[in-house]
Amino acid sequence: MQRVKKILNDTADVVAETVEGLVLASDGTTRLMDGHRVIVRQPSAREAGRKGKVGLLVGGGSGHEPLFSGLVGQGLADAAVCGNVFAAPSPDAIAAATQDIDDGAGVLYVYGNYAGDVMNFDMGAELAGDEDITVRNVRVRDDVAAAPKERIDDRRGIAGDLFVVKIAGSACESCDTLDEAWRITAKAEANTRSIGVAVSAGSIPETGKPTFELGDDEIEIGMGAHGEPGVSRQKIGPADAVVDQMMAALLPDLPFERGCEVALLINNLGASTMMELLIANRRIRHCLDQAGVGVHRTEIGHFLTTQEMAGYSITLLKLDDELKHHLDAPARSVAYSRG
Repeated sequence: MQRVKKILNDTADVVAETVEGLVLASDGTTRLMDGHRVIVRQPSAREAGRKGKVGLLVGGGSGHEPLFSGLVGQGLADAAVCGNVFAAPSPDAIAAATQDIDDGAGVLYVYGNYAGDVMNFDMGAELAGDEDITVRNVRVRDDVAAAPKERIDDRRGIAGDLFVVKIAGSACESCDTLDEAWRITAKAEANTRSIGVAVSAGSIPETGKPTFELGDDEIEIGMGAHGEPGVSRQKIGPADAVVDQMMAALLPDLPFERGCEVALLINNLGASTMMELLIANRRIRHCLDQAGVGVHRTEIGHFLTTQEMAGYSITLLKLDDELKHHLDAPARSVAYSRG
């Protein structure tokens, strides 16, 4: 297996150096917490005079930039806690971040539904509870390929994290209570579905080796964000046929029904071209038109990557007036800005 080329320093320092570079790119709107790989919004709620704001903490393994580390800022997260590459952040870092951003109204956690993240965020919440901080969490489970609908709690979180974090950020800015911010965020998560396709693997910097192998003429439908197996490994076909197969899995799952309105996200897993994403978009819109589903807005680009994995994912968020309001609210961060 050929080694993947990357321009790095010591591979043991990739996460620390990535986080440092991201904070510098924020031009003073974020800071790095002392002693932890945690990116924190500044000014804080207290410093900005927003006493009693519900805090929003997001996070997960590194290697998926700009998620989650790039989503700290106005109308988004108050902090992001960064684990090692494809590994959950530590409970101590989660607890420290929770204490840092708590302003007396409690803290909402949003993260992907992976065993390590679930365990460590639960432990972090317990530690925060020892400091009398109330925590609630929303685990994103948008990947329809990871498990059947009757086992939705076994599904993993992929690019749908972006929409859930965006709505959570607005809710935490505007809601008076943690419970209300949680309700809106949980509704967004419950209405989000995604599926991915890969044509080549990403790699882990420490090993330099691809995380899986695909033949030159193969694709995998339903590939996970770390290279987890999908639902179908097959010969590569025309773009329209690939999109049709993905949409056939997505549309019935919620279901997305005639007359509903969605937000659409086409996420570059790392190394695909904008040409491929735009060609996919035209077919996705054809499928949605045929199904009678309207598109409120479209996001296309890098949001959740897997290093240099080539491929993309499609996410649909079913909207109502409340979710649309929070999705469209102003937001600004290094990786994502609206309004």
